[in-house]
Amino acid sequence: MNKNRITRVAVVQGSPVFMNRDDTVEKVCGMIADAAQNGAELVVFPEAFIPGYPDWVWLVPGSNGKELNELYVELVANAVSIPDSATRKICETAGKANIMVAVGIHEKNTESSQGSLYNSLLFIDKSGKIMGVHRKLIPTGGERLIWARGDGRTLYTFDTPIGRIGGLICWENFMPLARQSMYTSGAQILIAPTWDKSEKWLQSMCHIAREGGLFVVSCCMAITVKDIPERFSFRERYPADREWINVGNSCVINPAGQFVAGPLEKKKEILYADLDLEETVAAKRMFDAAGHYARPDVFEFGVKS
Repeated sequence: MNKNRITRVAVVQGSPVFMNRDDTVEKVCGMIADAAQNGAELVVFPEAFIPGYPDWVWLVPGSNGKELNELYVELVANAVSIPDSATRKICETAGKANIMVAVGIHEKNTESSQGSLYNSLLFIDKSGKIMGVHRKLIPTGGERLIWARGDGRTLYTFDTPIGRIGGLICWENFMPLARQSMYTSGAQILIAPTWDKSEKWLQSMCHIAREGGLFVVSCCMAITVKDIPERFSFRERYPADREWINVGNSCVINPAGQFVAGPLEKKKEILYADLDLEETVAAKRMFDAAGHYARPDVFEFGVKS
């Protein structure tokens, strides 16, 4: 390990202030500062962290239009526009702390109606400037009642002082061609904010780290039923003895497919990992999905943007 090239990554496993954008942003800013004080150069937050994952899509029947409409209206009211006061506050905090931030948000379609939402991953650099935003290409199952589909214009990576980073959200990571777009653009750190905490998800993350010869940062919420305010009637749909809605299982995996931090279960804290990017080069000696194993004479690959 080359100590001159070590990058410390902070992985936030916690709960938002559910359906409250401004209070969640305050919480995010506090954790950004904490991560920086502990030497992190990059801090990662879970999928849809601002203002919280809409777990009601798996609980409330589609025939309950009134309840679903009320939830959607409140969610849009607490979603993020780029830029807005929420992004400016996070950017200011990142700049003061001199740390990069990747945070999952509900993003309004400000380019048009402002009535649709995207499941987005916002990237902010160490100076506090927005590098870009990735919109999830395809929501899964009931999520399609909430989020619109992103497109290839936001499928890119960023060359940063700590290496080239990119992100795919939750089950986007199961899409072989989406992964290939990360590999061909040279990603060394793949950020994977997610709602999936399953053993099968963790197995996939290990495979992707090996396949891409990169570090995978899987970041998930840890949230309990008590974190959902009582005024939300869908909370009553959870079993009476249920405590955890999501146990988290956030982790960091090296290019050999090995856990170097986590999985962290049933805990709300910041997970840290020290990454040596030379490992991403060593991993590609035997297998490079975007290099000597790509076979462009046989296969063609491109992203429509």
